[in-house]
Amino acid sequence: MLKPVKLITIDLDGTLVDSVPDLAYSVDKMMQVLLLPAHGEDKVRQWVGNGVEKLVHRALTNDLNGHADDELFAKAYPLFLDIYRQNTCKRSQLYAGINEGLAWLTAQDYTLACVTNKAAQFTEPLLKDLAISDYFGLIISGDTLPKKKPDPMPLWHIAEHFNINPCDALMVGDSQHDVKAARAAGFQVVCVSYGYNHGEDICLAQPDAVIDSLIEIKDLIISKPR
Repeated sequence: MLKPVKLITIDLDGTLVDSVPDLAYSVDKMMQVLLLPAHGEDKVRQWVGNGVEKLVHRALTNDLNGHADDELFAKAYPLFLDIYRQNTCKRSQLYAGINEGLAWLTAQDYTLACVTNKAAQFTEPLLKDLAISDYFGLIISGDTLPKKKPDPMPLWHIAEHFNINPCDALMVGDSQHDVKAARAAGFQVVCVSYGYNHGEDICLAQPDAVIDSLIEIKDLIISKPR
């Protein structure tokens, strides 16, 4: 059981939404235009979670830690953005239990925020297209603030916005970046087992708990303090 919380911040890609099908399609279309080999969905699934700039670098170098040639990146990045802008929610879908989990948290009167490294131009349409935008009192994207996860700035910003102490807040995510951000911000942290963590077991990052579906969060938290 977790300590009582008032605020719950939730990651987007790999936690709420499986966005890899659209990201992989866009990556492979970009590669096709550049006359480079496509990678396929399985490989792209290992690269997502740190924003699209990193994803493009990884695709161009076929390396999780790769950094592409500046000239090639300058050509590829706007191309990817244009393709992905047209394919943000063509194939992406909510994970099982998301609607039920968000509805339960809302019914319990928790304050909810979405925090992601995805750029706002993609985040907001995706949340709206999947009909979950209205659950969140605040949406912080990767370009909303000067720093993004794993820096604690986005979580501190959300806590300050709602005038809630970080010790009364919880982060729900899927990656070690989410765990690092939460720890640095003074949030508790729960991770989902199914997300994007570059092929590593999220248990190795030592979150406070791991769940297989968002609806399982009701077994970890008690009624919101009034």
